[in-house]
Amino acid sequence: MSTISKPIAGTYPPYFEKYINLVPDGNVFDELFKQHMETMDLVTSVDEETLSFRYEEGKWTIREVLQHIIDCERIFAHRALRIARGEEVSQPSFDQQMFNNKSKANARDINDLVRELSTVRAASVELYKSFDDEMLDTVGVSNNNKISVRAIVFMILGHEIHHRKVIDEKYLPR
Repeated sequence: MSTISKPIAGTYPPYFEKYINLVPDGNVFDELFKQHMETMDLVTSVDEETLSFRYEEGKWTIREVLQHIIDCERIFAHRALRIARGEEVSQPSFDQQMFNNKSKANARDINDLVRELSTVRAASVELYKSFDDEMLDTVGVSNNNKISVRAIVFMILGHEIHHRKVIDEKYLPR
């Protein structure tokens, strides 16, 4: 598979639109690499104080945001695999706040988090390269919403872009 076209409306929940629309047109595999590199460059360019900063009480640190991106990509890719392989059971939701609270991301070195993100991204790329058009167009149920395997890869990308923009806007000094 050389590229994957954007999903059509109706093959994903409407609230995913805000993430999917953030993904530039072009080769999805190139974008997976490009966005990953931009995220790595961003999070490794800041000092310890910034990595631990919360722009508001109850908001996550950059380490926690990065761990959230990692956790979500793992979960989304797992959902894509199950749907592509014909699983008809609804994939459960997950409590992102509970995941964050249990992650202990703030005790981790940023380079370890970046390596973990790289490993997860490499696995996602290889998984999506294994899907043919029939698998990509398979629609399953996740969190009681219909979603295609194709839409999930765009959700992975859009979710990362969204959080990187939040980091840029809320955590970095101007």
